[in-house]
Amino acid sequence: MTTSARRPTARDVVFVDGVRTPFGKARPDGLYAHTRADDLAVKSVRELVRRHPGLPPERIDEVAIAATTQTGDQGLTLGRSVAVLAGLPRSVPGFAVDRMCAGAMTAVTATASAIGFGQQDVAIAGGVEHMGHHPMGFDADPNPRFVSERLVDPTALVMGATAENLHDRFPGLTKERADRYAVASQERYAAAVADGHIAPDLVPVAVRSPELGWGLATADELARPGTTLADLAHLKTPFRPGGKVTAGNASPLTDGAAMCLVAAGDTAAELGLPVRMRLVSFAYAGVAPEIMGIGPVPSTERALQTAGLTMDDIGIIEVNEAFAVQVLSLLDHFGIADDDPRVNPYGGAIAVGHPLAASGVRLMTQLARQFAARPDVRYGITTMCVGLGMGGTVVWENPQHADYSGHTTTSHES
Repeated sequence: MTTSARRPTARDVVFVDGVRTPFGKARPDGLYAHTRADDLAVKSVRELVRRHPGLPPERIDEVAIAATTQTGDQGLTLGRSVAVLAGLPRSVPGFAVDRMCAGAMTAVTATASAIGFGQQDVAIAGGVEHMGHHPMGFDADPNPRFVSERLVDPTALVMGATAENLHDRFPGLTKERADRYAVASQERYAAAVADGHIAPDLVPVAVRSPELGWGLATADELARPGTTLADLAHLKTPFRPGGKVTAGNASPLTDGAAMCLVAAGDTAAELGLPVRMRLVSFAYAGVAPEIMGIGPVPSTERALQTAGLTMDDIGIIEVNEAFAVQVLSLLDHFGIADDDPRVNPYGGAIAVGHPLAASGVRLMTQLARQFAARPDVRYGITTMCVGLGMGGTVVWENPQHADYSGHTTTSHES
């Protein structure tokens, strides 16, 4: 006997919660030098489930986990393997994602799309990157046609070189501006830590060192509080002699994981799950790979257009600081001042680190915390540049705002 098919209807998708591990230096003496990447992801998934006892684990429909270098302890279909290792029911499926730096962002928008289309109700999405075990591009074999057929500029495959290209393309993006922005990022992050805005989203991780024994990672390892312009003025420029990109105005190599829960608005209401943000729109866009840092410009324009908004409507801008020059290029395009208080109020990747595929969810979790503290802000964005010439942007709405449009079927019908 057949039954009539149910035609899916679009549903609102909400960000329930996000957590991350402390971020560590991707070095032999870093926090996680002797910790597996998949264990970082497992710890984050377990913490999400622990924080929401009202969510029956069997109601989780998908686990999507990103990594840029999917090999070794970052291989074996991370979504599924981490779900099993984390103790989720065997009925919960999972998959792995790779969109380089926007991996976790893509994990969120992919699962959100399935939820919005009515095929799923709840998903875990995020990313992990152990750059100490797997440096970016390690063991990759780029097709020689990229260069031999001039499909891309040879510098396109070196992220730091693409940042130098941005400095060349836009002379107003000076090293002094980049250094000044980097110092401000360190200051904002240090203030956020002191004010208690960072620790609540961190998952303590047990770590082991052959020399020091067992320990507990409870704080980020990479920040350089007290950094001054003088400190940055004469650092080496590793990507070009006499260049403008240095270790001081770029994100450091980082190990870490970040995970979040996304759900249909009506499911969140049914299960009593908190709603920290509503997904409004998202977009990805491609640009010339040799200036990949400009990628957030077209992706943001597209996401705002889809949402029916302009940058004037955006009260908080969480942009990944892969390089200071990349952030500045976005700000210049939209006519935003370098020190605009809307931009990364809690600091960014220059201070906290950028574990590649994990960073998208770090941006979202940070924005959600700012929304809770700022009921006067209705809309915010999370945006980032992506290797090989892409950008990704997600527009979010704050449930604390007086004009919040709601996220359940009932509120839409009322």
